[in-house]
Amino acid sequence: MTRVASGWPVGARRVDARVRRLGWGAGWRGAERRGARRRGAFGGAAGFGVAVVLAVSGCTGASEAGPGAGGTASAAPTTVGPSAAATAPATDGASAGAANPWGGAGTGGAGASVTGAVHPEGDPATVADELDAPWSIVTLPGGTVLVDERGTGVVKEIRADGSAGAIGTVPGVAAAGEGGLLGLAAYVDTTGVLAGTSAAADGGAGGAGAAATSGASATSATTAAAATYLYAYLTTASDNRVVRMPLEGGPGAFSLGAASDVLTGIPKASNHNGGRILFGPDGMLYITAGDANQSANAQRVESLSGKILRVTPTGAVPGDNPFAGSPVYSLGHRNSQGMAWSSDGTMYAAEFGQNTWDELNVITPGANYGWPGVEGFGEGGPGGTVHGFTNPIVEWSTDEASPSGLAMVGGTLFMAGLGGERLWSITPGGDTPALSSTLVVSYYAGTLGRIRDVVATADGTGLLLLTNNTDGRGSPQAGDDRLARVALSPGAS
Repeated sequence: MTRVASGWPVGARRVDARVRRLGWGAGWRGAERRGARRRGAFGGAAGFGVAVVLAVSGCTGASEAGPGAGGTASAAPTTVGPSAAATAPATDGASAGAANPWGGAGTGGAGASVTGAVHPEGDPATVADELDAPWSIVTLPGGTVLVDERGTGVVKEIRADGSAGAIGTVPGVAAAGEGGLLGLAAYVDTTGVLAGTSAAADGGAGGAGAAATSGASATSATTAAAATYLYAYLTTASDNRVVRMPLEGGPGAFSLGAASDVLTGIPKASNHNGGRILFGPDGMLYITAGDANQSANAQRVESLSGKILRVTPTGAVPGDNPFAGSPVYSLGHRNSQGMAWSSDGTMYAAEFGQNTWDELNVITPGANYGWPGVEGFGEGGPGGTVHGFTNPIVEWSTDEASPSGLAMVGGTLFMAGLGGERLWSITPGGDTPALSSTLVVSYYAGTLGRIRDVVATADGTGLLLLTNNTDGRGSPQAGDDRLARVALSPGAS
């Protein structure tokens, strides 16, 4: 990757003005260019991009991407795992990571046995197509991949031949605007919490089973006799809520059992519904709730809107939540739709801005991220907290990102961009051990169209990307929407 040793690259004027206004000095070195218009097929170059180097404390340079899949102008690195030409996940129930290129980690997964930074390599390969406004990807411990469709409420299994077969419809979905069937997460009840046989207290911080979406898949021996549940975030006629359903049957013939409420009463609206759900490394269920077009409620702890919520697998409030008796974990959010954890337990969340700045935040319990008073960086610099509001660590203009799903593999975060129509990689530690800055690079600009979700495979060798061009805001092309796969190689760039 070519670095600019001095001077400002093309397109940096906006960022320069922003930095000087906040008094951070002339530390930033670049801004991402608007990508090439989307192609009708995945083959060939994915267009040019520009990498941005953002420092948590001081910045050192900018990187401009070269041809190919985007993000690098250097010689092609050695691939780490299965080729991106693979076309379908294994569905034979094999244990995650064993001769299965899809693995078992879902959204937010950290990629088993992967350390250090990684980057996408090669063009996206279609796994399944003809999906109708899909929203979320979840992978099961055996490697089976499930996706959902926002408007129909249908959950589909991606089968070995690349077909997408319906396994059931989540009851009560009332799709309108941005609402409908949104996030999915899978939970393997290895401790019997949901069966009522565990001695663990619902109000504690532990007692959880294996969360298939947390990046640490349960072994086949552990999960063989344990029930697996599919959790879903949906918009109903009266609210947003989370339900769980037992996942019955097996690969190629899964079905959904009866739904039970987990958490109800999350305010709904035509947009700003949030909707991402994930089990964290602590076994607790994390939920992003949008402000439901009532921005002031993001600052009211007693309201569930404009928050990240945390509950046990049964829906109870954990005893160690920051606000006693409340599922609220953090507040001051406008519309977060992506969460991920690093191997050291750091939690990240991606958030839609209003008209100016999208955000990537480090989430800590009880923290206030400023909405509606602050959008993007406030006082104090990236990640700083001033006047009780915590800043993001990275910001983007809204036409560069409009972020949704978020995943972490090794030391690199991957963020799906809707309005930006690209995949962003963010490496908090930079691209070398000596570089104490955050490296931000875009890939596939204009190639896939709107990207709604990104998940990692359990072995860390690839990413699954879910497009969202049929949601009423994109420009659908033949085969949309689709699930695609890209391979990963070592190094941030």
